[in-house]
Amino acid sequence: MDTTTVQEHELLTKAKEVTALLAEGKFIEAMEEYLAEDVQLFEGNNPAKVGKDFCLAEEKKLLDTVVAFHGYKVLSGPAVKDNTTFYEAVMEFRTNDGTEHKFEQVVRTTWENGKIVNERYYHA
Repeated sequence: MDTTTVQEHELLTKAKEVTALLAEGKFIEAMEEYLAEDVQLFEGNNPAKVGKDFCLAEEKKLLDTVVAFHGYKVLSGPAVKDNTTFYEAVMEFRTNDGTEHKFEQVVRTTWENGKIVNERYYHA
C-alpha cells in the first residue's frame, strides 16, 4: 500500500469509529476522543464553533434538552479522499419542549494527526 492509501484507510477506520459512537448516542464521548483542540465545527452556513471546549459545552447544552433519542443512522459512507471523510446520516430526537427533530445531513470532516480539525454538517 502506498502512503496515501494507508492514510485513507486509517481515516476511514476513524470515521467508522466516530459514527459507531454517534449511533449509540455517545456524542460527548466521540467529541472528547476525536476533536482537535482548535477544531472548527459548522452547522450549514452558520459561523464556526471554534475550539474543542466550546464545542463540547454547546453540545452538552443541546443534549440537556433531549428527552428521547430516536437514533443516528448512517445511510451511506463513510468515504475518504486524502485527509477528508464524508458520510450521509439521519439523526432523530425529541427535545423537552415536545419538538421532534429530524436532521438529514451530509457530514464533511477534515482530519489532521488522527483528530477532526474542521467539520461541516449540511442539513436538509
